[in-house]
Amino acid sequence: MKEWAFVSDFDGTISKQDFYWMVIDKYFPEGHELFKKWKAGELKDIEFLGTVFASINQSEQTIIDDIHSIPIDEYVPDFIQHVRENGGDFFILSAGTDYYIHYILKKYGIKDVEVYSNKGFFKEDNVHMTIDENHWHYSERYGIDKSKVIQKLKEQYQTIYFAGDSEPDSHPAKFADVTFAKDALQDILREQDVPFVAVETFEDIERYLKQKGMIV
Repeated sequence: MKEWAFVSDFDGTISKQDFYWMVIDKYFPEGHELFKKWKAGELKDIEFLGTVFASINQSEQTIIDDIHSIPIDEYVPDFIQHVRENGGDFFILSAGTDYYIHYILKKYGIKDVEVYSNKGFFKEDNVHMTIDENHWHYSERYGIDKSKVIQKLKEQYQTIYFAGDSEPDSHPAKFADVTFAKDALQDILREQDVPFVAVETFEDIERYLKQKGMIV
């Protein structure tokens, strides 16, 4: 069994903007009302995201350029390198789609990171997701069950650190050994009495790991 791994959500945690908000703001103003219905529980996450992603209606190059415009926490590439230099493995766990994640990782020269997410592809001027109901980490609501992924990784690692920022991350937070919470996730975990470390950036996370002797 390996010693430790760091698992991070993507949208809003690694990136500073959710891909779906970029799409809504640029191409799909109707998405604001759809967002309200989603947050009110009238839509499943994959229904909301699937509709938004299929409402771009732009060439693939335009979509790729838009993806590249999404800012990330600038410290993430260094953080991943430091995790690896100290014997840890780094994973991305997203309830979005790997389509845009891989483009952003490539832009920043981040290589060999395993991404657990909904499979995505470009077709007819939009982004679509392939949801496999027979996959071991399938979720009817999110497409991917983040809790199952964390539990699976815990079979391989002594310690799992997890970072997230929103409601889907509250579920794997219950299984990680230490959860680093940003933004809305802090209040959610507080209400659920789930322990967490409050952070704003990956530099905050690294400071904590240095204090614990995980990163030197």
